[in-house]
Amino acid sequence: MKLESFWQATAPMFSGAATGPLPSVADVVVIGGGFTGVSTALNLARSGINVVLLESGEVMSQASARNGGHCNTGVAQNFASLVESQGIEQASRFYRAYDDAVSYVEQLVHDEQIDCDFRLCGKLKLASKASHFPGLRSAWQLMRDTVDPEIELISKDEIRREVGSDAFHGGLLQKRGGQMHMGKFGIGLAEAAARSGAKIFPHHAVTGLTRLDGYRHRVITAHGDIVADKVMMATGVSNEGPFPWFQRRIVPVGSFIVVTEPLGDAVINQVLPQDRTYVTSLNIGNYFRTTADRRLVFGGRARFAVSNPTSDTRSGDVLRAAMTALFPQLGKSRIDYCWGGMVDMTADRLPHAGEQDGVFYSMGYSGHGTQMSVWMGRVMADLLAEKRNENPWQRDTWPALPGYHGKPWFLPLAGWYYKAKDRLS
Repeated sequence: MKLESFWQATAPMFSGAATGPLPSVADVVVIGGGFTGVSTALNLARSGINVVLLESGEVMSQASARNGGHCNTGVAQNFASLVESQGIEQASRFYRAYDDAVSYVEQLVHDEQIDCDFRLCGKLKLASKASHFPGLRSAWQLMRDTVDPEIELISKDEIRREVGSDAFHGGLLQKRGGQMHMGKFGIGLAEAAARSGAKIFPHHAVTGLTRLDGYRHRVITAHGDIVADKVMMATGVSNEGPFPWFQRRIVPVGSFIVVTEPLGDAVINQVLPQDRTYVTSLNIGNYFRTTADRRLVFGGRARFAVSNPTSDTRSGDVLRAAMTALFPQLGKSRIDYCWGGMVDMTADRLPHAGEQDGVFYSMGYSGHGTQMSVWMGRVMADLLAEKRNENPWQRDTWPALPGYHGKPWFLPLAGWYYKAKDRLS
């Protein structure tokens, strides 16, 4: 079992890195080389703007290439809960933003000819307990009448046509869900940005950020300084670097994934006959999908802990047990890959984007970022270029978490809380 991301291990190398010294000036400096940052750089470069992207490690080395590979409609919150907290009009706008984001990813794959196994296959939320099905029914009625007339409710009697397991009590099918090879997509996106004129500098960690006037900043790295007319923060968890304001608002939560050996069509057809993306209804549940070479990608909040080799190995054991409990027919299947990644969680489990002290930012996707981060790159590029002002995640305030300064000391407590909720639900 390799302790590395399947997406990174099976993706091509990025060949578009900038050469030579760091420029002394730029129209825009983007900090962060994941989906948000690279998409922002691509869209700015397409508009003829001089953009420099700085990444502390390799391009697409963090959450953008360490996730479960889903590209779905729907926010991190339950839609009914979102309506309760935001109102039907705002909740509907948020939901449609995610739908637009999936369409935008699909368009980018086509326009840039990115070979990443993208396909629309539908997302199925599975009721892990009989008591969860009424909630799915209520969500189906609400969403069918407001944001998604094609949504489908699947009863317990019918769920076997979707999943080869006796563990589920029905499901909710959103037909616009999709999937892709995240590593191939990310590298393809970065190559497209470089072709369009973006200067991408891997291994250029930002060590200082000094505001000069207005939006202008001096961006400091170990390889030199660069003065930017505008700065875009796209760092996700932001646990490293001189970014304390963001670190008090983003909580890094570990999510862990295993990938099996190739299982073959016969086994896949038995386990997942409709071959969609799947998520279970538990708070500490699982998500899964297949790959183009017929592996099963199976993930979840196996442990409320940060990702490191020891934690990843322990989480792999938890995930294997969960996988075989749901699908006993996979009990002898080999696990080839196991890894963890950090989800940039916010208190309200919604993205946040805007401008703070002259720095633009978009982050906090809370585990639903593969599509929204790419789409927000376009949105933020338009804001930076002063083309349009249509940011769906702009809020008047973004309060810091009380008692939190970047080290998630409360994660074990959160784990106990959510485990208790699952037991009692």
